[in-house]
Amino acid sequence: MAVVKLEALSKRYGGNAEASVRSMTLTIADGEFMVLLGPSGCGKSTALRMIAGLEPISSGTVAIDGRVVNAVPAKDRDIAMVFQSYALYPHMTVRQNLAFGLKRRRMPAAEIEKRVASAADRLGLGPYLDRKPHALSGGQRQRVALGRAIVRSPKVFLFDEPLSNLDAALRVTTRNELIKQQHDLGTTTIYVTHDQVEAMTMGDRICIMNRGGVVQIGRPLDVYRAPADTFVARFLGSPPMNLMSGVLRRNGADHAVEVAGAVWPVTGFE
Repeated sequence: MAVVKLEALSKRYGGNAEASVRSMTLTIADGEFMVLLGPSGCGKSTALRMIAGLEPISSGTVAIDGRVVNAVPAKDRDIAMVFQSYALYPHMTVRQNLAFGLKRRRMPAAEIEKRVASAADRLGLGPYLDRKPHALSGGQRQRVALGRAIVRSPKVFLFDEPLSNLDAALRVTTRNELIKQQHDLGTTTIYVTHDQVEAMTMGDRICIMNRGGVVQIGRPLDVYRAPADTFVARFLGSPPMNLMSGVLRRNGADHAVEVAGAVWPVTGFE
């Protein structure tokens, strides 16, 4: 487990191009499940790839467990990433897929066998260890991808829209399973999605992004009940929050909003 800290993290493609990620500052606590939420093109996946070491950083820093890792190769960052596409080797069995990364690290065979057996038992993959990916359902493939991350015992899990290929019913089941695994393992997790339901039900906190910048960070219900601006109000929730034009009026120490001829008192306004 580890604290992940982003300081003024930015990414530009080309000298004069608009930043894909703009001065992103965010701290993910040890063991926290942080969701990066936003519409397509907001920069959330780019930010995740910079944390993973798959995308060069234009400016700013990424620190994992107190160590700045800007110049550290992805393989040495002690992270495990699960992709939308599963990224399984089609010619390998489930057992071989789970063990592949550990063998590359020259881990002892007994330890590999122990970790694979533990992950398979945790994820209910025991009956499928000798099958190849083409003989698995979408949900089973996603569990193998998760298992391949679990066996590494990384400091940080990174998820890039891992459930978007699943149907609605299977997405709910897999979502609940993923939450349980993260809680049991206690591993710091950063999860990218554009799905509000996933964000609201899975995250300890949500970081909402738009046009490359962070708009609001907070616990799911706090963000829902007190959106920072009209973008968050419109984006978060289904159906979205209704917005109406009005005039803010002040009467001594009291405030009220006039909308379509009706006057509504406002409390807690300064």
